Amino acid sequence: MTDPERQAEAEEAASRLFSGPVDFLRSAPQLQFLPDPVVPEIAFCGRSNVGKSSLLNALTGRKAIARASVTPGRTQELNFFDVGRPEDEGALPLFRLVDMPGYGFAKAPVKVVEKWKALVNSYLRGRQVLARTLVLIDSRHGIKDVDRTMMTMLDQAAVGYRIVLTKTDKIKASDLEKVAGATAAEAKKHVAAHPDIHLTSSEKGMGIAALRAAVVADALGEEWMG
Repeated sequence: MTDPERQAEAEEAASRLFSGPVDFLRSAPQLQFLPDPVVPEIAFCGRSNVGKSSLLNALTGRKAIARASVTPGRTQELNFFDVGRPEDEGALPLFRLVDMPGYGFAKAPVKVVEKWKALVNSYLRGRQVLARTLVLIDSRHGIKDVDRTMMTMLDQAAVGYRIVLTKTDKIKASDLEKVAGATAAEAKKHVAAHPDIHLTSSEKGMGIAALRAAVVADALGEEWMG
């Protein structure tokens, strides 16, 4: 099987998986509210307004799953979603997605920001089932200092992460090429960064199938095909 054939098969298998059960599990405002670490987890993080909710919705094929748990006062919590559920009664999901609150709060009180940093840092450093983190970067702006801070935190926690450029339909192809190149160069400076840069557009569907397959591979292994 050639690499393109294998990639197509992986994307099809991932699409089938996400067309099945994807359910909101819980929000965790503190570490004691985290679900038991029994299945792999894939975390999503990024600056506020980076398009994280839209990407989660596009990956899961849902219209508003990323907002299912969001109510006033819950914006600083980790939100967990179960993906795939075997038919056996009481069976665990295949893996979980973790929606982390946007960072880079321009208007958030200092205490709120510090609480968020403590929760995220503790989660990233101590979560043994965390298989991969996706760091979302708005392609119109590229990597900012606050993103570098998050990437360094992940480096120090020895948590492997993929960099995902969002909203790629909003800029010219030539500008996107420059941003992608600069992002790849930045990634080489970080020990935990995956070398592949994902270019995505939730609105146009660009790069979604490939990223979906990558998420499944990170959670369940490269050989998983359903």
